[in-house]
Amino acid sequence: MPTLVPILFESADIIAVDKQEGLTSIPGSEKGKETLLELLSKQYRQKLFVVHRLDKDVSGVMLFAASAAAHKCLNGQFAAHTVHKAYLALVHGTLDTEKGCIHKPIHRFGSGRMGVDQLRGKPSSTNFEALERLAKYTLVKALPLTGRTHQIRVHFYSIGHPIVGDRLYGDTAAQAAFPRMMLHAQTITFKLSSGEEKTVEAPVPESFAAGLRYASSLLDC
Repeated sequence: MPTLVPILFESADIIAVDKQEGLTSIPGSEKGKETLLELLSKQYRQKLFVVHRLDKDVSGVMLFAASAAAHKCLNGQFAAHTVHKAYLALVHGTLDTEKGCIHKPIHRFGSGRMGVDQLRGKPSSTNFEALERLAKYTLVKALPLTGRTHQIRVHFYSIGHPIVGDRLYGDTAAQAAFPRMMLHAQTITFKLSSGEEKTVEAPVPESFAAGLRYASSLLDC
């Protein structure tokens, strides 16, 4: 029996799902592995429309449209920056501020990497708030104001606090100690076709909670 994708919310034309880490959002370079879009399309037995995506190693809430009209509506909200997303992230080191905003332009480089580039980069902003400080790490809430590829990952890497477990941005040896990237899309707020504002939350998965417990155990190391 095919794996069922956990549904967090559904209306007549919008579906919000709980994406697992390690699952690719949409078809791309990986061959032979079913993507979230393909699994969900089989589950609903209909064509679904991609509105946005999460990186393969990120877990959390993700939206799909079940009609062309809903697809257009949600795309318009993303383009107007009226969709609000909140992520939980565990980063290396101790942040020296409670709240802040990272304003750094992001540009695509080779090998799938993104990076800060003041001349060629697109304007990118991420608000953040420190939630809990550990000896070696900080748990933060990240609120991206723009939607660039790898934005949160690149922004925290650029200020010397890479996402824990992120093998693309950060020290390879340090990142290998964690079995997953510690980035979780916790909530998303958008408007339904009726105009009603809706917030959908994805529960913190056990894999993320286990990573936090492991990080806490390193307090005296």
